Amino acid sequence: MASIAVMGAGSWGTAFALVLADAGNEVRIWGRRTELCEAISSTHENPDYLPGIVLPEVITASSDAAEVLAGAEVVVLAVPSQQLRSNLTDWGSHVPGDAVFVSLMKGVELGTHLRMSEVIAELTGAGPERIAVVSGPNLAREIAMREPAASVVACADEETALRLQSICHSAAFRPYTNTDVVGCELGGTTKNIIGLAVGVAVGLGFGDNAKASIITRGLAETGRLGAALGADPMTFAGLAGLGDLVATCSSPLSRNRSFGEKLGQGLTVDEAAAQMRQVAEGVKSCTSVKELAAIHGIEMPIVDAVDALVQGVITPTELVKAMIARQTQPEVR
Repeated sequence: MASIAVMGAGSWGTAFALVLADAGNEVRIWGRRTELCEAISSTHENPDYLPGIVLPEVITASSDAAEVLAGAEVVVLAVPSQQLRSNLTDWGSHVPGDAVFVSLMKGVELGTHLRMSEVIAELTGAGPERIAVVSGPNLAREIAMREPAASVVACADEETALRLQSICHSAAFRPYTNTDVVGCELGGTTKNIIGLAVGVAVGLGFGDNAKASIITRGLAETGRLGAALGADPMTFAGLAGLGDLVATCSSPLSRNRSFGEKLGQGLTVDEAAAQMRQVAEGVKSCTSVKELAAIHGIEMPIVDAVDALVQGVITPTELVKAMIARQTQPEVR
């Protein structure tokens, strides 16, 4: 049994807390809102994000970060990616000095263009052996319902990855290890943007050919950026790459695909955001990933088009036209 703090009481943080509890660990959740934390502790349910799902009784929740972090061997970070810096600044001093950080976040920080593991390292001074990433085709509600799923635990230190693998291996959740943190983070970040593009196509009424084309070309864009940043290309063929991309682009449970559908149906970004309870990470990450790609001289036309749509420069119809009208070229180059 490990003592684990899950920082974030949204759907994915709560679902992963359930996985950790099922695997035999003591789990404490931190959330911003006292009333939600009290509901989780007293009713064993997260009524805002996973209504109807009964949580194991070993899971407790509190809005007191110091209380949740006290004695934690593993600190799971499940806050929106663009809020990580402010949150770690607020309560990072309460993290035990030898705790391992596990990032569930999928984004690149605006302005700095840092991946989440890099933000953690910068703010905490933790070495690569104390920073890991969990990524894969993990739609939160399906995980919480204990439907079979697999994922990747990535850490530069293989011993740490193996330890974390044992901590989150439950009857329904199968983790694999990987040492390619860069590839796992990029796969998780770009899939949200590609999911938005697929959602736009769905919202416009297009079928499976359009969706498959965007998914495949989106994977190619991810691979080009990954190669420039030193990722292992095989990562993008695995659970943290293609697996996560397919789940996000195929499921109506995906908040990024759902957000894209609303844009394709004619809603503005603000209108779509107002209808969604949780953050669609791709809306923010499209700008940071576009800029990161430009810094490294990498072409990412789907990412560019999604960013232009989010910024109000083009319409959903123009997004699709822009991808089709590009100059023809070999598929592999």
